[in-house]
Amino acid sequence: MEQIQHKYVEVSGLKLHVAELGTGPKVLFLHGFPEIWYSWRHQMIAAAAAGYRAIAFDFRGYGLSQQPPEPEKASLMILWLMSLELWTVSASAFLVGKDSGAFPAFHVAVLHPERVSGVVTLGIPFMLPGVSVIPMHLLPKGFYILRWQEPGRAEADFGRFDVKTVIRNIYMLFCRSELQVASDDQEIMDLADPSAPLPPWFTEEDLKVYSSLYENSGFRTPLQVPYRTLGIDCGVKDPKITAPGMLIMGEKDYVLKFPGMGNTLGARK
Repeated sequence: MEQIQHKYVEVSGLKLHVAELGTGPKVLFLHGFPEIWYSWRHQMIAAAAAGYRAIAFDFRGYGLSQQPPEPEKASLMILWLMSLELWTVSASAFLVGKDSGAFPAFHVAVLHPERVSGVVTLGIPFMLPGVSVIPMHLLPKGFYILRWQEPGRAEADFGRFDVKTVIRNIYMLFCRSELQVASDDQEIMDLADPSAPLPPWFTEEDLKVYSSLYENSGFRTPLQVPYRTLGIDCGVKDPKITAPGMLIMGEKDYVLKFPGMGNTLGARK
């Protein structure tokens, strides 16, 4: 991983931290939460070895990238699209998005098909943000998305622990296939078992890296973008993607248990 180069690029007045490796056609890796550029380190090395220029950056307000001046007013699409513009304006790129990183990949592919060579998403089928992206009224009352959408609630929940414990708890909870739902007398962090071992693919060193990056950024912007802006309509009617696409999804992914997800996947076969 030592060969990955790091730099800062200014986009619309804010500095973004960028990790880059290789030369050739661009592959832009887009992280979700609580991911960061580091989440793509293995894929970056593989893409560069295959003859591509692998680029992964920390979204605004994440990791080592600069915070927007007023995170609570940050728009999901504005933050993401302005971040993406730098790397797709001069030449087309392959977009690879995981979790909430899939939304900007889809949005750019819909709005600017000439800039996109292909789209690969992990865990999220084709959809754009808006009131109907997830049928919130069908979700259990204590579902984690609903809890994290409440201003101040996740901040108070996370604030009971150090950053390392918060990151550990999130990875322990969301590597499982169950939906994370808290009862009325619980918060989401209370669902984690502190005695459970880390999964074999997530080491103590990984936890240390993630913790240090979120200690730098905090959770202020990541809770706003994506969770508290998911319902804002993106203004695109009848969206279509013309670039080649691929969805990668585990058969035990908890997203498959979201209300209506079976119909969403069936409609896109």
